[in-house]
Amino acid sequence: MQVSVIIALFGAIILASLWVAPRRASVSGFFGGTGDEGRAPGLWMLVLSQVTTWIFARSLMNSAILGYFYGIAGVLAYAAYYGSFLTGGFVVQRLRAGGARSVQDWLGDRFGTLGTGCYNLVIALRLLSEVFANLIVVGLIFAAVVPDTASAAPVAIVTVGLLALAYSAWGGLNAALRTDVLQMSVFLVVFAVAFVALVLSPGFDLGAVLSADGVSGAHNGWVLLLVAFLQVFSYPVHDPVMMDRGFLADRETTRKSFLHAFWISALCIICFGFFGIQAALDGAAYEGELIGTWAQSLPAWVFVALLVSLLVSALSTLDSALSSAARLVVEELRLAPRSLTGGRIAMAVFAVAGAALTLWGNQTLFDAVAVSGTASMFLTPVLLAGLVGGRQVALWAYMVSFGAAMLGALAYLFRGSEMVTALLYDGHKYEQLLQICVCVLVVGCMAVWIGSQRAPDRVAGE
Repeated sequence: MQVSVIIALFGAIILASLWVAPRRASVSGFFGGTGDEGRAPGLWMLVLSQVTTWIFARSLMNSAILGYFYGIAGVLAYAAYYGSFLTGGFVVQRLRAGGARSVQDWLGDRFGTLGTGCYNLVIALRLLSEVFANLIVVGLIFAAVVPDTASAAPVAIVTVGLLALAYSAWGGLNAALRTDVLQMSVFLVVFAVAFVALVLSPGFDLGAVLSADGVSGAHNGWVLLLVAFLQVFSYPVHDPVMMDRGFLADRETTRKSFLHAFWISALCIICFGFFGIQAALDGAAYEGELIGTWAQSLPAWVFVALLVSLLVSALSTLDSALSSAARLVVEELRLAPRSLTGGRIAMAVFAVAGAALTLWGNQTLFDAVAVSGTASMFLTPVLLAGLVGGRQVALWAYMVSFGAAMLGALAYLFRGSEMVTALLYDGHKYEQLLQICVCVLVVGCMAVWIGSQRAPDRVAGE
């Protein structure tokens, strides 16, 4: 019964998404997000699109899982990443004040093709991880609700992936923006109902939730909070979905959209984390990325509401990731013609590659965040010196910072190997991640400090 209800509700949302997608596609709308008659998106379309593409299925699951293991510290650590709307909005405003039309535009002006190539590599990996991680959540959901059918997860992954690709490939960024409004509205209603039910349940105690340490203790949650603070400046800049939306509307509308997106998304993430904390307080056993745990501990209709909200968030992120992939391949890398066909081919390639990654053995959801977040940290010293400080950074310093960040990301990804283990602190993986992040920042900042000078012909922000 639950499976039928979930499929019916999710199917209705997909049909509604297809209905609101644009009937006719144009090149400007596909890559630039412009609507009918070339109009830029309004404030709340931008806000809802920003939020729904950042509180995606992987993030919701991460928040709940971190809350289960590390209590309120784990939830706050993950919510801290949503400070990216504040730092990302700041970076966008500085870029636009200097006349840049994108991050690549600013980097290319200072570091040439090599500089933009390094950045594009990182964001391509980020987009692949977005497709991969959200499809993984879809697979986890259907594996949990149809445990007796081995093919349920792969069939669900392929089906949802194809449906997201279908309407994304039709309308591109314009379709993503329009469907984001619908999907976010549905998500907020469904999730609000589930959250109110949680708060009103007999066993819920807000004081206990806010002081909970989780089943593993709060220590590593606080460690992860430090990691988030180190990564939060560069993290949004390597996310093309957020950066793409920073150049669609006028500057004042864009500034307001980032501020509203911050408080709405952070609130949603914290509230979703409460479900993980409450499961730990109830003494529930950890099963199937918490999905199995919720199936045992929550009323059936609340469980269904949670899973539908996860599926909706996965769908909304997939279409945005694919539209950003098309822009990357066509407008930045210029590997395909700037046409609807070129954009659609790029989307299909990323969709297939992301789905193929779901066959990879490592399905730890936070690892994708940690690896891409660490890789992005090469931007922190470069942006602070060049964008904020108005200094001219040498190409070699940029490359040293990039190399340190990539080595750090690889070190965390392969932290179990004998060679990497010998270099890292013998502790929890989040303590090792903190060690890696500090090393990456120290190397990058030293290189940029040595390899930069005051630019006589530029002022800060140019």
